[in-house]
Amino acid sequence: MITIGLPKESRQDETRVALTPDAIKKLCKKGFQVKVEKSAGERAGFPDSAYEMEGVELVDAAQAWGTDVLLKVHRPSDSEMPRLKKGALLISMLEPYLKDGFFEKMAGQGVDTISMELIPRTSRAQSMDVLSSQANIAGYRAVLEAAAHYGRFLPLMMTSAGSSKPAKVMILGVGVAGLQAIATAKRMGATVEAYDIRPDVKEQIQSLGAKVVELDVGEEGTGTGGYAKELSEEGKKKQQALLTERLKKCDVIISTANVPGRRAPVLISEEAVKGMRPGSVIVDMAAATGGNCPLSEPGHVVTKYGVKIVGLVNYPSLVPTDSSQFYANNLVSLLSLMVDDQAGKPAIRYDLEDDIISAALSTYQGQVRLKN
Repeated sequence: MITIGLPKESRQDETRVALTPDAIKKLCKKGFQVKVEKSAGERAGFPDSAYEMEGVELVDAAQAWGTDVLLKVHRPSDSEMPRLKKGALLISMLEPYLKDGFFEKMAGQGVDTISMELIPRTSRAQSMDVLSSQANIAGYRAVLEAAAHYGRFLPLMMTSAGSSKPAKVMILGVGVAGLQAIATAKRMGATVEAYDIRPDVKEQIQSLGAKVVELDVGEEGTGTGGYAKELSEEGKKKQQALLTERLKKCDVIISTANVPGRRAPVLISEEAVKGMRPGSVIVDMAAATGGNCPLSEPGHVVTKYGVKIVGLVNYPSLVPTDSSQFYANNLVSLLSLMVDDQAGKPAIRYDLEDDIISAALSTYQGQVRLKN
């Protein structure tokens, strides 16, 4: 019988867990045996008793790490990597764009790995798309973060004691996180504008009731897989110059612009921050990859020129229960694709002709398969 291990996440800022009790129930029905490290799900709102109700075995860390398949939210740390046994399969968000030797070490240990970030963005892979499921939550939580730090109301408020105008909110970058940020800010009553270098997202912005900001930067920004591509240096300068005056008029800016494997583009210049009204808020969701604002500090909330700049780097962990549920469902969908049930005994099948497996399988049989 194939064993699946669920260890506790070791990162200080991580409250999610890779499998929820409901997801484990689905895996057990497929014939897997799941071993859960004690207190693995506590910070996500899933106590040990919830896992025990599904009949899983609560174990120590060594037993969880010594399983055939290990499921995590984040890649193992240097001290955790040796715990994986030879021939094991590690499925996690493995940060494949970092060239730090991690995958070479995994291949050297004989550990097969699947990077969840490399799941293709196709209709068939939609149920496994971790980036979308987590970005959706992040976009929602980013608006709440902005509202908490903004010293005024977001909606129009009219009372006997006076009235306030709705906040002017700008969303920069309209991927999954940006679209959810638009929807959430609109629900909260703000006046919302949005900008993206990809012209094909215009209809999506309008469908959510936001105003489209159109800037002529002289080039088109749609990359492969629906992602944005990096502009030329000339295009970047033109974009920043056109945005600066517009951003000075905003009360709240939520920036989500990222280019996979690259440093985040600078969209909010220091000049723009200087021109914003004191008390305004910038939520820089790209702070972890360099920031859309050069004044952002990853993991911190700072005030520059009277403007609060939020540089938090793990928004899904601020909504850990639902984030874990979504992530776990992504993993179950992937494992369902890979399971080969012969005579009631599940086995993991690596179909290298399958576009999903081929794209996400990062190490296999002692070899690094990453193409970047």
